[in-house]
Amino acid sequence: MSTDDESFHPLGREWEGELEEMLDDTEYDSDLGMKMAQDAMRVTKGELSEAEFHEMYHDDVMEEFGVDDRPTEAAYEQAQEAQKGTATRMLEAFEGDGEQSRRETMKKMGAGAAAVGLGAWATVDDGPETNLAAADGDDGGSNEGTQLGMVIDLERCDGCLSCVAACQEENQTDQGVNWMYVLDYREPGQDEPGASRNRLVRPCQHCTDAPCEKVCPTTARHTRDKDGLVLTDYDVCIGCRYCQVACPYGVNYFQWDEPDVSTDEIEEMHSDMDGDHMVDDRDRWVDSRAPRGVMSKCTMCPTRQDGHMGDEYRGTTACEEACPPEAINFGDMNDPDSKPQRYLRNVVQTRAERMVDGESPNRENVQESYDFLEGDIELLDMEYLEDGDHDEIEAALFIQGELDADDLSLDDEELREIVIDILGGADALEDLDEEELGTLADILLGDADEGDADADDREAANDAIDAVITNAEDGVQNVVDRYESREITPAEVEESLLILDGEEEPWVSEDGITDESTAQQVLEAYAGGEASTFKLLEEVGTNPNVTYVGNEPGPEAEQVDGPVAYSDIGQTDNRKDVLDESTVGDFGVSL
Repeated sequence: MSTDDESFHPLGREWEGELEEMLDDTEYDSDLGMKMAQDAMRVTKGELSEAEFHEMYHDDVMEEFGVDDRPTEAAYEQAQEAQKGTATRMLEAFEGDGEQSRRETMKKMGAGAAAVGLGAWATVDDGPETNLAAADGDDGGSNEGTQLGMVIDLERCDGCLSCVAACQEENQTDQGVNWMYVLDYREPGQDEPGASRNRLVRPCQHCTDAPCEKVCPTTARHTRDKDGLVLTDYDVCIGCRYCQVACPYGVNYFQWDEPDVSTDEIEEMHSDMDGDHMVDDRDRWVDSRAPRGVMSKCTMCPTRQDGHMGDEYRGTTACEEACPPEAINFGDMNDPDSKPQRYLRNVVQTRAERMVDGESPNRENVQESYDFLEGDIELLDMEYLEDGDHDEIEAALFIQGELDADDLSLDDEELREIVIDILGGADALEDLDEEELGTLADILLGDADEGDADADDREAANDAIDAVITNAEDGVQNVVDRYESREITPAEVEESLLILDGEEEPWVSEDGITDESTAQQVLEAYAGGEASTFKLLEEVGTNPNVTYVGNEPGPEAEQVDGPVAYSDIGQTDNRKDVLDESTVGDFGVSL
């Protein structure tokens, strides 16, 4: 719809052209849809007021749809009231001054200026604009109270597409309807082998000032008052697709055919739920896949938030729950103590907490190592030994005479198998078959005569047993040496986390970390330095409620194949076709 080479749509001229072709296939006015989308984005940028936007298109919307329930009506009515008040105050100011009568003032002002209209909006303070989004009047979006959203750490995302698969499974969307979309991209100059790749994860941004909502004539697209989620009421949507054109992020999907999964099947899948997986607490059909002929997009799981899946699922989404590297952090963006806000407060610290979980040697391992070297505990009493290591040490200590038969936790058969495994791993015995190894094991355990095996093999067998204990003791010493050398290990990371959490004495020796500056340096060395944050198309003014940690794609970024293909997880990537011959987007944004 642009008259020059510039595109009004942030995703570029090609995407804008495809949207226009798409509207031409509907029964609704495509020119009206394109113009409204362009001006809706002008509203979010602050170039046009909501009241002006409503007035500009009210007659056309009424003619096309027979109804105009757009949320901008509230701003229009407020502007009218403000205009009335301005005219009245101007007239009252002239009354009683003895020089001009009210009638004379009216003549000088002119009927057009004094009438209630739009001519003086540029000089009238419209006041706060209310967003009446839903038919029940209870869905006005607000910057106050709860605003659900996400922080997504792109540097933690490994491109596994688990979030895509989980979203599809939970909502039973058709193939190619990817409410959650993950893409890899390459910047110019990254063509050489080994060049770093970047990644973008794109759910709906659930904008506080959503242009898709401004163009919806029926309030099907609306903001839920209690948590700020931007949703689609499938019962109200008429499928005009204007929201798809107005969305700067390309997250909307039109359900062309009958869905692959029926509503009866969805109800059966979720029959054990406390509530409905399709209808939220307001009895509006806003969750799960869309019926034929209407629009759908990422919902951020409203029925989870309403407790229909159980209280333990409140404050979670399917994609976040499925993410192995915990790159997705969902919660209240207005709550400083929420998961996403805590993540943003110290990205390095939060990354380190997640990366170090379950890793070794940790602080307890280091403390045990010191205790062993100081003679306070025995080797077998060290809790961090793996089960296999523990069994081999037990067998070796028994053969060396350091452990009585009554103290063994292994039975005779288990003991013999473990000794055979130890001997089988010795380089000097690699040419022996299983029977010969068994004979050596029996000799070591006192169940066979020494003459049953070669002397050199017996010596190698004893060396293999001794090596089990030597290697274990060396491993303990190595844990301490690494700790005292200040090599970054999970132990240092845990100490650093405790320091930054205000713990007074978190170290396990005099060589431990004692100050916040060193602690922060340790975490940065372990989990990476401080990362930049950004919001997609923040300059468009939609106030998206997804914040990204990591690299923002540039205007020349090109989509490339990721480590996991959509077909590998049984999904279809229909949108990549659009990008194969173009860039990620004029503003660095994917479809």
